[in-house]
Amino acid sequence: MRQITVLFERHIPNAERRRFPAATVLMLLVWLAGAAFAKPEVVPVEELNPTVQHQQTALIVSKVMERYHYRRHKLDDRMSAEILDGYLDVLDPNRSFFLQSDVDRFHDTYRKRLDNDLRRAKLDAAFDIYRVFRQRVEETVEGALLLTDRQFDFGREEEYILDREDEPWPVDAAAREELWRKRVKNDCLNLILAGEARDEISDTLRTRYEGIARRTRQVDADDVFQTFLNAYTAALEPHTGYMLPHNAENFDISMRLSLEGIGAVLRSEDEYTEVQEVVAGGPADLCGQIHAGDRIVGVGQGADSEVVDVVGWRLQDVVDRIRGPKGSVVRLSILPKSKGANATAEDVVLVRDKIKLEEQAAKKSVIEGIDGLGDARIGVIEIPAFYRDFRGASKGDKDFRSTTRDVRRLLAELEADGVSGVVVDLRNNGGGSLTEATELTGLFIREGPVVQIRDHRGGVDLEKDTDPELVYEGPLAVLVNRNSASASEIFAGAIQDYGRGIIVGEPTFGKGTVQQLVELGDYLSGRQDIGRLRMTIAQFFRVNGASTQHKGVVPDIVYPTVGDVDYGERSLDNALPWDTIKPAAYQAFETGMTDTVSTNHKARIAKDPGFRFLAEEAAIVERLQDQRIVSLNKTRRVAEREQRENERLALRNIYRKSIGLPPLSRAQVEDDDDEVLKERREEERLAEVQLNETARILADSIRLGGQPVIRAAQIAPSAADVLPDLR
Repeated sequence: MRQITVLFERHIPNAERRRFPAATVLMLLVWLAGAAFAKPEVVPVEELNPTVQHQQTALIVSKVMERYHYRRHKLDDRMSAEILDGYLDVLDPNRSFFLQSDVDRFHDTYRKRLDNDLRRAKLDAAFDIYRVFRQRVEETVEGALLLTDRQFDFGREEEYILDREDEPWPVDAAAREELWRKRVKNDCLNLILAGEARDEISDTLRTRYEGIARRTRQVDADDVFQTFLNAYTAALEPHTGYMLPHNAENFDISMRLSLEGIGAVLRSEDEYTEVQEVVAGGPADLCGQIHAGDRIVGVGQGADSEVVDVVGWRLQDVVDRIRGPKGSVVRLSILPKSKGANATAEDVVLVRDKIKLEEQAAKKSVIEGIDGLGDARIGVIEIPAFYRDFRGASKGDKDFRSTTRDVRRLLAELEADGVSGVVVDLRNNGGGSLTEATELTGLFIREGPVVQIRDHRGGVDLEKDTDPELVYEGPLAVLVNRNSASASEIFAGAIQDYGRGIIVGEPTFGKGTVQQLVELGDYLSGRQDIGRLRMTIAQFFRVNGASTQHKGVVPDIVYPTVGDVDYGERSLDNALPWDTIKPAAYQAFETGMTDTVSTNHKARIAKDPGFRFLAEEAAIVERLQDQRIVSLNKTRRVAEREQRENERLALRNIYRKSIGLPPLSRAQVEDDDDEVLKERREEERLAEVQLNETARILADSIRLGGQPVIRAAQIAPSAADVLPDLR
């Protein structure tokens, strides 16, 4: 295969959305400075036709995918149907524009044709479907605008379905009109509950709906082509996607570390812009008010600026609004995911800044003097990302920066400080350099395989630690959560397989695939830029033969999970399944992990108010996130919101009491200007709950089992033997 550039192995965790994965070009990093906001001109419908370049690109992509993608496949009728369904879903994910008659016609005409069309570089179907979609949006918006001045009866008992992903398409125009009557009524009620004046609400809604139609008219032929081609790639596997040339430039920028902006990964979710990841060290991370899953509904420039409603906007337009130079202020209106479907928008003011690399660098601390730890002193090394100065390394710089080099130094400092054991904290570490994952593992083992990589042909390569030095021989625990992904999973899996330490926390993300970037223009004689294909070409396997894909790394001791259980790779359509291959040969350790350690842990957390808080919060969040239907009765809606807020406050006060803080009233929460800061401090303490318990687990292990010892020439058992729960 010609001119394929290896993608830097930093994984950005995917959100829960299934229909059109964020691994496509809908995902952008919003941290760069530059382009001023500018809306494109309206595109005449007669210009929505495929170009010769589109046809060339489609032909190249289909051939490269069939030949080199890890999931060997054929374009056939089954895939044709999946491409069609995926394309309709990304155009109209909430099934609120197309009519059932449209969908029936598309199925009758195109369901078994798209595979042949791609092979022949025919793209008429994609553009025909989009032109119908544009017409339906304009019809729908025209009707919705007539409702913006309507005086709704909010005393009437009726409900609105927020998530229509699995609902039928409107049977006719009258059914769609009724659906949108409820949609407009719900939008109006949300704004009333947010405190917006009635005369302003009509203007807000009118602007919002006009914007939906306007941005649909702004979609050009390139946009249609890209969307359709990604429906094809997503039908095969969620981490494969096509990028137009200008989106490829955005991707290049996103992979650099000296960037400016807010430090957040955004994606399109229905008509909302959703935060997919908060990047360590960026303004969004440091403010503590923005989290994955939150929806951005408004953007303003300056602390006191008017916030512009961005519901229904194209992702690129929202990104352009949020972008800006270092030191400038952006104001965001956020719907917090943790507060469920009835959440009220909250304002967040951020100062754009460079991503602080020191915030991504490994750092150390020591835990001592807490209940249950005894005399033990436990060192902690927090690793937010697996970083490596590739340029410095290639130039022979003796002092180039890397995760392994920094951790080696921190381990020496902790040992000199007399710690009893070490916790490696990989929570929210989305991965990074594969080289660093391998070399970091090598600090804790003498030498041997770290990860197996199977390519699209079935060949298996081993990434090995070849350095016989065992830098740290003492007791070890690794703390992970569901956002620990990719390189984090390789490290945690290797430590678990070698028996080198105890893995503690939540099951990890489950991203166990390798992507490469294909410069598609290299297949043309003129080598013009026609975009890139980000393609999955290999899969990671642990040394015990088990994949890190789909199920992730299951900790030896599992902590409560806040949020959806169905998360990460396992939530994505067409994700590669969990699999096994032949185990590698390696020497394992004996550890101090015993049943007593687990028993002691369960006894402690049953009485621990912090863990009680986490478990009960998890139940609340799960219930709120499962809410698909909301009441359109104002009294009932207010009562539900009050119940939710009182429930969360009561839970919060239980925890505050446990750490010696006085309880808060609703009035105190609503009136206190420092409330955000207080919540941030409480969140930090809750993060410490998990870390402190991990330290206690490690201390127990030390007392009961002592130092790890290498077993003599042990050959790895099978994956099923090591992980019977994953069979």
